[in-house]
Amino acid sequence: MWLLDTFLKSAIKRGHLIVTNHDGTTLQYGAPENGVQPLRIRLTHRKAANHIARYPQVGAGEAFMWGWLEVEEPHDIRDLVLFVTRNAKREAGASLKPKGPLRKAAQKLLAKADSVNLRGKARKNAEHTYNLTRELYERFLDEDRQYTMAYYREDPETTSLEKAQLDKKAHLAAKMYIKPGQRLLDIGCGWGGFALYLARHYDVEVMGVALAPDQIAFCKERAEEAGLADRVTFELMDYRDVQGTFDRISSVGLLEHVGTPHYPQFYEHTNRLLKADGVMISHCCGRAGPPGFTDKWTRKYIFPGGYIPALSELVTQSEKHGWQVMDVEAMRFHYSHTLEEWYKRTVLHRREITELYDERFYRMWLFYLAGAEQSFRHGDMVNWQIQYVKDRAAIPMTREYIEAESARLRAADEGKVPRWHLDPALREAAE
Repeated sequence: MWLLDTFLKSAIKRGHLIVTNHDGTTLQYGAPENGVQPLRIRLTHRKAANHIARYPQVGAGEAFMWGWLEVEEPHDIRDLVLFVTRNAKREAGASLKPKGPLRKAAQKLLAKADSVNLRGKARKNAEHTYNLTRELYERFLDEDRQYTMAYYREDPETTSLEKAQLDKKAHLAAKMYIKPGQRLLDIGCGWGGFALYLARHYDVEVMGVALAPDQIAFCKERAEEAGLADRVTFELMDYRDVQGTFDRISSVGLLEHVGTPHYPQFYEHTNRLLKADGVMISHCCGRAGPPGFTDKWTRKYIFPGGYIPALSELVTQSEKHGWQVMDVEAMRFHYSHTLEEWYKRTVLHRREITELYDERFYRMWLFYLAGAEQSFRHGDMVNWQIQYVKDRAAIPMTREYIEAESARLRAADEGKVPRWHLDPALREAAE
C-alpha cells in the first residue's frame, strides 16, 4: 500500500479522497471542502494497491474491471478518474507515466511496433473494436451512430448529442466544398452516417469503405432503407485496395487506426485516388503537443494498433506526398462533452450491456470512456480537422464559404431550405 500511498500524497492537492484498503485500514488525502462530499473508494483485493501503483499504465483500469476497486456512491469511476487527473495535471502528472529513460523507451518501442498495421492485422484490429454487437453501440451513441467527436456550436449543457453530431456532419461537409455530380470516397465509413448524409444533401455518388463486416452489412441495410442504394455503395475493403478517382475524399476517425509507419502509404495512395482539383478532409483525434505514444491499457483493451497523432506528424508526411494543407482547425473540449454524454448513456443502459456481455466488460467500457474524457478535458488531446488539396485553386480564397455552407446545411437539416438534389435552381447556380 505504501507505493500507492506515496503517489496519492503527492498527487492530491485539491479535494478530499478517502481510501479504504482490503484489510479495513483507511487513509485520507487532500482536505475536506465545505459542502462537498469526500470521494470514497474501497480496495477489495489484497493485491489491488500494489497493482495500481506498480503498473500505472494499466493497473487502475484493470483493478476497476476486476472488481478490485470500488467507488462508493454517490460518486462513480468517472468522478474518480477526473478527480485524480485534475489533481495530477501539473503537480504529479509524471507519476502516471513510465519511470526512467529505459522504461519510457521500451514503452515507445512497444507502442511503435503495435502501430504497424499490415492488411491482416488492420482488419483484425477493426473487428476487435467495431464488430462488437450492434446493440452495444445503439445504447450509447446518437441515432446516426456517429462514433467520433460531436461539434457543440452552442452550450453543451443544453445541446443534445443528436444535434451536436448533426452539426459536426454539416461542418465537415462544408469544408469539402462539394459540387453536384461529383464522386466521393468516405474512408473508414463506420456505420454509414456521414456517407448517407452527403448523399441526402447533394447530387453526388458516394463510396464508403471499412474493415468491420457488421458495419458494412449495417451500412448496406441503411442505404436500402433510405432509398439511396443507387447513389451510395459500401464495400468491405481496405482503403489501400480502392481504385479509381474521386472528386472528394473524407476520412473521419480513421487516421487514429492507420499507425504512424503507414502514414506515407496513406498520403501516397489517397493522393493517387484524388483528382487534380479535388479536396480531402480528415477529422481525427490529435495531440496538441509533440508526438507521443498510446498508453498500454488502451492498446490492450480498446484500440489495438491505434495511435493519436500530433499535427507535425500529419503535416510532415502529407507534404512529402504532394499535398497542400489549406485549413487546420484544432477542436478543443468538444470530445470531452461527447464522451461525457456517451458515459451517461452507458450507465443508463447498464442492465442491457451486462446482459449482452458481462459486468467486467461494462466496467471496462466505463473506464475507457472516463479515461478518454479526462484526456480531452484535462490533458492535451484535441481533434484535428485538416483540409488538403493538390491544387490550391480548388477552393475559394477565403473561409467564408465554410460557414455559409454549414449554415445552409443546418437549415436544410431543420427543414427550412431545400437540399441541393431536390432543388434544380440550387444545382444550376452551383454549376
